[in-house]
Amino acid sequence: MKMNQEIWLAGAVLKAISPLPYERAQRLMGPMSSKAMSILPLKSLNCTKTTITRADGSKMRICIMRGKKTAGKTVGILWLHGGGYSLGAPEMAIMSFPRHLINNGNCVIVAPDYTLSTVKPYPAALDDAYTSLQWLKKNSKELGIECEKIVVGGESAGGGLTAALCIYARDKGETCIGLQMPLYPMLDDRVTETSKNNHAPVWNTKANKTAWRIYLGDSVMNNGVSPYAAPARETDYHGLPPAISFVGTAEPFYEETLIFFEQLHNAGIEAVLKEYAGAYHAFDMMAPYATISKDANRFLLEQYAAFTEKYIVD
Repeated sequence: MKMNQEIWLAGAVLKAISPLPYERAQRLMGPMSSKAMSILPLKSLNCTKTTITRADGSKMRICIMRGKKTAGKTVGILWLHGGGYSLGAPEMAIMSFPRHLINNGNCVIVAPDYTLSTVKPYPAALDDAYTSLQWLKKNSKELGIECEKIVVGGESAGGGLTAALCIYARDKGETCIGLQMPLYPMLDDRVTETSKNNHAPVWNTKANKTAWRIYLGDSVMNNGVSPYAAPARETDYHGLPPAISFVGTAEPFYEETLIFFEQLHNAGIEAVLKEYAGAYHAFDMMAPYATISKDANRFLLEQYAAFTEKYIVD
């Protein structure tokens, strides 16, 4: 696959220095990444930090970020960070799409420090995502949220967790999610045409296989894997929230993202996906200066405004 020339150099540098294909590296970097990022204050995102309580009594750190615009009703957003399920922290919002939502919308974003697979494998991350959703819903008035429906979004593994949470919430009879934004989501533990021999920057076949193995253990690629773990395993897409996203054609998740959005569409759900030729994984975060990245963020902001007006704002 020919790489977009504007982002090629940044990708080449990232590929040369990335240790992510190696399991030991992901296992070492996972807890370290969360602790290192937790010290970032995120003042530019109007961020405050607190903890919420899990069912077992343990605490989970969350970031609460507030939009800088005041026009219209305040929308509640649950944002799930990326990192292959094994890495990352909610403070990644400083470089991912939430920064655009904060600068351009009237919203409150709750971003949890969900349990990484390098600490505890599936279903710990999903349990934390659902706990965060329930907390956001219960505390919406105190947070200043004025809409009953909630937006759920995330990039990469956070996109996969977004899709999984929407399926899980639907199956539990929860109706508070009005829109999902799974950006270039990590959906399928099985091999696809674009994930089997992918050597692109940032995230490739080796890194992907390693991350899924850490997340699912010995069950990876088995027939019994739940769609709550790998949403591409879902067979019934009815009743899921509308969806918006973008994805690059050079990345491992390209095919699974196309299939997921096609299945939503076939189930009668409004789902809008834009493809970017020659773009690798997380190009919007890794090369934010590029024309293609600016276009992707502009597209998503426009779709977010249209979809929230239609499905979220009363």
